[in-house]
Amino acid sequence: MFILAIKRLRTSIETALNRIILYRARVKCEKWPRCDGDLMIIRNSGTIKIARDVRFVNSTRINMAGVNKPCSIAVGVNGSLFIGKNSGFSGCSIVCEDLIVIGDYCTIGANVSIYDNDFHALPYLDRRLGDPSKIKHSRIKIGNDVFIGANSILLKGTHIGDRTIIGAGSVVTGFIPKDQVWGGNPAHFIRNLKC
Repeated sequence: MFILAIKRLRTSIETALNRIILYRARVKCEKWPRCDGDLMIIRNSGTIKIARDVRFVNSTRINMAGVNKPCSIAVGVNGSLFIGKNSGFSGCSIVCEDLIVIGDYCTIGANVSIYDNDFHALPYLDRRLGDPSKIKHSRIKIGNDVFIGANSILLKGTHIGDRTIIGAGSVVTGFIPKDQVWGGNPAHFIRNLKC
C-alpha cells in the first residue's frame, strides 16, 4: 500500500513538472500530452503544436523496450513541429530546423531519432568556419498510423506514407509509399501490407 502511494505521488510530480516544461517552452497543446517517467527535454525557438491524446514515455521503468533517455525535442528559430492526435513516443529525439509533421495514431519506438537537418555543413571548409547558413535541411512528413521501430533514424527529406512500418534499427531517407514494410541501413522495401 505504501509503495503504491509513493508511485502515485512520483507520477503526479513528474506529470506536473513535465507540464511546466511544456508550458515554459511555449508548446501549444490541444490537450496536455501524457508524459510518463523522467522529465522531457525541450528547447523551442520556433513552433511546436501537439494534438490531443499524445503520449511521451521517458523511462525504461515505463517501457521495458530499452528506453535509453527521456524524449528530447529541439526546434530552431525557423522550425515548426506538428504532432498529430493519439501518437506515442518512447525516448525519441526530434531536432527540427525546417518542418516536421507527424500524423495521427503514429507509434514511434524506443530511441528513434528524427532529424530534418545535417547539424553541420558537409564540405570540410564550411564545417571549419561553422557557418549555420551552410547546413542543409529538408522537411520530414510522417503519415497517419505509421509505426517506426526502435532505434531507427529518420533523416532530412524523409516522407513516409500512411500505415507504413519501418523495421527496428533502420536508417531512412527519401520517399516511402503507404502500406509497405521497409527496413535496414539504408532502409529498403521488404513487402506490401494488406489493409
